[in-house]
Amino acid sequence: MRQRLRRIGVLTGGGDCAGLNAVIRAVAKSAILEYGMEVYGIADGFLGLIEDRMHELTANDVSNILTQGGTILGTSNKAVPDRFVTGRDANGDPIVEDVTPRVLEHIAARGLEAVIVIGGDGSMSGAARLMQHGVRMIGVPKTIDNDLRHTDLTFGFQTAVEVATEALDRIHTTAASHHRVMLVETMGRNAGWLALHAGIASGADVILIPEIPYHPEAVYRCCQARAEHRKNFTIIAVAEGARPVDGQVVVESIVPESPDPIRLGGVSTVLARQLSEATGLECRSTILGHVQRGGTPCAFDRVLATVFGQHAVQLVVEGRWNQMVALQHGVICHVGIEKVAHHQRQVPRDAPILRAARAVGTCMGDA
Repeated sequence: MRQRLRRIGVLTGGGDCAGLNAVIRAVAKSAILEYGMEVYGIADGFLGLIEDRMHELTANDVSNILTQGGTILGTSNKAVPDRFVTGRDANGDPIVEDVTPRVLEHIAARGLEAVIVIGGDGSMSGAARLMQHGVRMIGVPKTIDNDLRHTDLTFGFQTAVEVATEALDRIHTTAASHHRVMLVETMGRNAGWLALHAGIASGADVILIPEIPYHPEAVYRCCQARAEHRKNFTIIAVAEGARPVDGQVVVESIVPESPDPIRLGGVSTVLARQLSEATGLECRSTILGHVQRGGTPCAFDRVLATVFGQHAVQLVVEGRWNQMVALQHGVICHVGIEKVAHHQRQVPRDAPILRAARAVGTCMGDA
């Protein structure tokens, strides 16, 4: 007979998104109310494990947080146990150390028998490394980028799509009133899911994503053709990781102490200037940025997050260690964390959603 676990930990890692608190709530309430476990909330992602900052969560602690954005536990996208920045040298460069032994000591001292990690590919990679040291991990997929492998959806994505779509809808009326080309830049890193879904939902005329390097001339022609046919404005949805053919992505900044140091951003500003110079049309760009991460989760993400959280606890109860909860073909399942770690899921060239976009006349910048 499998021994029932007494105490588990839960943390949120990486960038925040809508629905994190819904998962925390589902994990804590399921574990406490259904199985009598103790649940410890770990502060600020893996940083809480490194610095031994964690506290017990009660059912009351997680009541009324379902609709809250962000995470009551806090998060960090810089703290990784095996590459932790402990200071800076005389030149100002970060000093990186492996503090995994410290993390293992804190987990043992707190009596955590398993840790539920809510995060994206970076967090799953961190979980995979701790798995190698015997820590029993369960993953819950989170990212507005929807770029985790082996799951059709991540919670947080649909809310971000709603935010980006509303922004594009609002830009639409301004573009029409002023007869402008308006570019709206979404997040997404190296995956175009967010720009693609929001672009289609808002009826964008041009959608540029990382998976399909664009020809600037194709975008110019589309804008000019619309102007010639008395469609005196154009809406362009562009992912931050979009790049021209034979060109490079636009880097907004580099954060040396981060495991993922390159911060993309600004491609819409660059392209707006190029468009204006090439066509003579008036162009404006809007970078949505972190507004896509914040706010109240939509109903879909609340439900998905709750189901994901409950299933994570079920995996703990069944002793199915080192698995990540996933949604595949409408079914909640699980997949080995090691299969997800260190990878990104991009938009396939033969995706039905791409075919649909092209069928309704959307320019993808490649022709």
